[in-house]
Amino acid sequence: MPSAEDTSVHQERPVVRPTHQDEIAEAGSELMGGRSGRWTRVGSTALTPVGAVALVALGMFALGMVQKLPCYNWAWFRGAGSQYTHACYSDIPHLYVGRGFSDGLVPYLDRLPGDMQYLEYPVLTGVFMQIASWLTPGGSIQHREQMYWMVNAGMLMICAVIIAVCVARTHRRRPWDGLLVALAPAFALTATINWDLLAVALTAAAMLMWSRGRVLAFGVLIGLATAAKLYPVLLLGPVFVLCWRAGKWREFGLATFGAAASWLVVNLPVMIFAPEGWSKFYGFSEERGIDFGSFWLIITQRTGMTIETPTVNHVSELLMALLCAAIAVLTLTAPRRPRFAQLAFLVVAAFILVNKVYSPQYVLWLIPLAALARPRWRDFLIWQTCEVMYFLGIWMYLAYTMSGDKHQGLPTEGYQLAIILHLLGTLYLCAVVVRDILMPERDVVRRDGSDDPSGGVLDGAEDAFVLRRAAHPPRHAVPAVEGPRVEWGAGRGPAAD
Repeated sequence: MPSAEDTSVHQERPVVRPTHQDEIAEAGSELMGGRSGRWTRVGSTALTPVGAVALVALGMFALGMVQKLPCYNWAWFRGAGSQYTHACYSDIPHLYVGRGFSDGLVPYLDRLPGDMQYLEYPVLTGVFMQIASWLTPGGSIQHREQMYWMVNAGMLMICAVIIAVCVARTHRRRPWDGLLVALAPAFALTATINWDLLAVALTAAAMLMWSRGRVLAFGVLIGLATAAKLYPVLLLGPVFVLCWRAGKWREFGLATFGAAASWLVVNLPVMIFAPEGWSKFYGFSEERGIDFGSFWLIITQRTGMTIETPTVNHVSELLMALLCAAIAVLTLTAPRRPRFAQLAFLVVAAFILVNKVYSPQYVLWLIPLAALARPRWRDFLIWQTCEVMYFLGIWMYLAYTMSGDKHQGLPTEGYQLAIILHLLGTLYLCAVVVRDILMPERDVVRRDGSDDPSGGVLDGAEDAFVLRRAAHPPRHAVPAVEGPRVEWGAGRGPAAD
């Protein structure tokens, strides 16, 4: 039976072997016996590439759970400082009590005691949290908090596997790119801090549907993802400009309709029966001031000035609008129509960069998009190193703020450096993706002559609208490493089929 690394019985061209194209992937493969691929034979009882990615994702998620053990055993319950010094903080056990789940309160309907009157999460995330509370066994309050985290971790583990599998299947010929997600250190470290993996899983599934040309399913999943977290709706922006360039207006309309319909199905009942509770998420997002991880925090700490929340909101929205306009211009002027994953990464990264808060788990939004946009281990690991440094930096800074006169942890200047590292790492990966768009011959996904493996109806489509000399061949075009020569700037032909 032929090996999946040598040929594909289902596709015209062989599966891409990262260990033959990426020096870091090749070096890393030596830990598992080299690049022969003896455990990934199609049609045998051995693992397929997608199966291997899923198992690695499970293993890394489990390691992330082990990293939380000091908090699970005692640090969540014996003073806040210890959960920061052990870098194992999680919102999940704290909000089990703080948002009324331990008392049987119903999200959005029942008013909470204290300053936070209602649950400040979107509806689908609230449903996820409620289901986990139903599955939590009884006992002492500490035991129930522990079990609530454990139940949520089990549910989030399913989301993690879905994300890794969807990324592995989105580019048909590049299943091993899913290992970028499965092995991402920031993924394991932040997976159980909050409930973001639900929205990330729905978004990854949506991108898989788009890559298969299932436009309505993509829209429905984007709508559900937006009902769990706000950022997935941003992906409709790249779809809009790409469909504009390709003249695929019907497909864009169908995707938008699906997104709006599924979002309404989830939200409308809560909007009708608990309007005040439903609106809490949006009001809280608007009223929230400058917080951890943002360049806004550096400005206020370095200058001592106070920036009012409405000012931050307006400037952030203006900056985001300008960056989206720049991405649109880039899309319409690039020598080849950019790949969907590239634009999806850029627009979400732009949102993260200008936002007034950057919680450490927000890196989860970008990891699957980065793996599809720039599946190159060197660039991915540079970015991940910056994110791990930020992950450690924020907890050590919080430990410092709570240590009093002991001054244990990372002082303000050190935390500002951690923020800068996060910003620079994200900007670096954005710059590499933009370079790939402007010089498509540098794009490792297109090196074999592919157009946009995750583009679905856009893959190989003719351009209908471009600006300036958008369709001219790049100056530095080079022959493909394997497969036919890449004819950049040409219409649909053998290289794009």
